[in-house]
Amino acid sequence: MSARQQVLMLWLSGPGLDGRVLGWTMFDGTAGAGPQLDGDPPYPTGVHALQDGWRMIQMSPLLPPAPGHEREVSFLKHEFVFERIVDLDA
Repeated sequence: MSARQQVLMLWLSGPGLDGRVLGWTMFDGTAGAGPQLDGDPPYPTGVHALQDGWRMIQMSPLLPPAPGHEREVSFLKHEFVFERIVDLDA
């Protein structure tokens, strides 16, 4: 069996997996030989990625903003990392 990993990172509108996808990226260990994601974004929520067979392996910790910085714009903080293993022999 020749298995390779694909990693999907989703940035959601909130801390729950049912939040709307704001940004995404994918890293493909299959060098394009496995299933590819089409569209922008590939899923409307993180729950939809789970339903499509992706496994969540990491989520960002919930950190409150420092006092006085509650209204500052920064990085997208609700990051979820998913993976799927693709069997290239199948």
